[in-house]
Amino acid sequence: MLYTGTDIIEIRRIKAAQARWGKRFLNRIFTPAELSLCKDRLPSLAARFAAKEAVIKALSLPKNQSYSEIETLNLPDGQPSVNLYGQALAKAITLGIKQISVSLSHCREYAIAMVVAQD
Repeated sequence: MLYTGTDIIEIRRIKAAQARWGKRFLNRIFTPAELSLCKDRLPSLAARFAAKEAVIKALSLPKNQSYSEIETLNLPDGQPSVNLYGQALAKAITLGIKQISVSLSHCREYAIAMVVAQD
Protein backbone atom coordinates (compact mmCIF):
# COMPACT_ATOMS: atom_id res chain seq x y z
CA MET A 1 0.00 0.00 0.00
CA LEU A 2 1.10 3.57 -0.65
CA TYR A 3 0.64 6.36 1.86
CA THR A 4 1.00 9.90 0.57
CA GLY A 5 1.21 13.33 2.10
CA THR A 6 1.96 16.79 0.81
CA ASP A 7 2.36 20.20 2.36
CA ILE A 8 3.09 23.73 1.23
CA ILE A 9 4.15 26.61 3.46
CA GLU A 10 4.87 30.27 2.99
CA ILE A 11 8.54 30.81 3.80
CA ARG A 12 7.65 34.06 5.55
CA ARG A 13 5.83 32.03 8.22
CA ILE A 14 9.07 30.29 9.18
CA LYS A 15 10.85 33.65 9.09
CA ALA A 16 8.22 35.20 11.37
CA ALA A 17 8.38 32.31 13.85
CA GLN A 18 12.16 32.49 13.92
CA ALA A 19 12.04 36.26 14.46
CA ARG A 20 9.54 35.89 17.29
CA TRP A 21 10.90 32.82 19.07
CA GLY A 22 14.50 32.61 17.84
CA LYS A 23 16.54 29.50 18.58
CA ARG A 24 13.78 28.19 20.82
CA PHE A 25 11.53 27.76 17.78
CA LEU A 26 14.26 26.25 15.63
CA ASN A 27 15.36 23.77 18.31
CA ARG A 28 11.77 22.68 18.97
CA ILE A 29 11.00 21.98 15.31
CA PHE A 30 14.29 20.89 13.74
CA THR A 31 16.91 18.35 14.75
CA PRO A 32 20.51 19.47 15.28
CA ALA A 33 21.45 17.68 12.04
CA GLU A 34 18.77 19.56 10.08
CA LEU A 35 19.90 22.89 11.52
CA SER A 36 23.51 22.08 10.67
CA LEU A 37 22.60 21.08 7.12
CA CYS A 38 20.38 24.10 6.42
CA LYS A 39 22.39 26.72 8.33
CA ASP A 40 20.17 29.81 8.29
CA ARG A 41 18.69 29.19 4.85
CA LEU A 42 15.01 29.78 5.50
CA PRO A 43 13.77 28.20 2.23
CA SER A 44 15.57 24.96 3.13
CA LEU A 45 14.19 25.01 6.67
CA ALA A 46 10.70 25.72 5.34
CA ALA A 47 10.95 22.78 2.93
CA ARG A 48 11.93 20.51 5.81
CA PHE A 49 9.02 21.83 7.86
CA ALA A 50 6.73 20.98 4.95
CA ALA A 51 8.28 17.50 4.84
CA LYS A 52 7.46 16.98 8.52
CA GLU A 53 3.85 17.98 7.87
CA ALA A 54 3.69 15.73 4.80
CA VAL A 55 4.95 12.75 6.84
CA ILE A 56 2.37 13.49 9.54
CA LYS A 57 -0.35 13.41 6.89
CA ALA A 58 0.97 10.32 5.10
CA LEU A 59 1.21 8.26 8.29
CA SER A 60 -1.90 9.78 9.93
CA LEU A 61 0.15 10.80 12.95
CA PRO A 62 -1.56 12.68 15.80
CA LYS A 63 -1.79 16.47 15.81
CA ASN A 64 0.53 16.63 18.82
CA GLN A 65 3.29 14.77 16.97
CA SER A 66 6.75 16.02 17.93
CA TYR A 67 8.34 17.56 14.84
CA SER A 68 11.80 16.62 16.03
CA GLU A 69 10.89 12.93 15.63
CA ILE A 70 10.72 13.49 11.86
CA GLU A 71 14.03 14.41 10.29
CA THR A 72 14.84 15.21 6.67
CA LEU A 73 18.51 15.06 5.72
CA ASN A 74 20.35 14.48 2.46
CA LEU A 75 21.95 11.31 1.18
CA PRO A 76 25.52 11.62 -0.16
CA ASP A 77 24.14 12.22 -3.67
CA GLY A 78 22.01 15.13 -2.38
CA GLN A 79 18.69 13.29 -2.46
CA PRO A 80 16.57 14.10 0.60
CA SER A 81 15.71 11.26 2.95
CA VAL A 82 13.47 10.91 5.99
CA ASN A 83 14.49 9.48 9.36
CA LEU A 84 11.86 8.72 11.98
CA TYR A 85 12.22 8.43 15.73
CA GLY A 86 9.97 7.82 18.73
CA GLN A 87 6.21 7.87 18.15
CA ALA A 88 6.61 8.51 14.41
CA LEU A 89 8.86 5.47 14.01
CA ALA A 90 6.49 3.32 16.08
CA LYS A 91 3.58 4.26 13.80
CA ALA A 92 5.62 3.51 10.68
CA ILE A 93 6.51 0.09 12.08
CA THR A 94 2.86 -0.58 12.92
CA LEU A 95 1.89 0.28 9.33
CA GLY A 96 4.68 -1.92 7.99
CA ILE A 97 6.39 0.99 6.24
CA LYS A 98 9.56 -0.15 4.51
CA GLN A 99 10.46 2.98 2.59
CA ILE A 100 9.68 6.69 2.71
CA SER A 101 10.51 8.87 -0.27
CA VAL A 102 10.41 12.65 -0.08
CA SER A 103 10.67 15.42 -2.63
CA LEU A 104 11.38 19.01 -1.58
CA SER A 105 11.15 22.23 -3.54
CA HIS A 106 10.96 25.95 -2.91
CA CYS A 107 10.78 29.24 -4.71
CA ARG A 108 11.08 32.76 -3.34
CA GLU A 109 7.78 32.64 -1.42
CA TYR A 110 6.81 29.00 -0.88
CA ALA A 111 8.27 25.64 0.08
CA ILE A 112 6.61 22.31 -0.67
CA ALA A 113 7.17 18.67 0.18
CA MET A 114 5.66 15.45 -1.12
CA VAL A 115 6.04 12.18 0.77
CA VAL A 116 5.29 8.64 -0.40
CA ALA A 117 5.54 5.85 2.17
CA GLN A 118 5.37 2.25 1.05
CA ASP A 119 4.84 -0.97 2.95
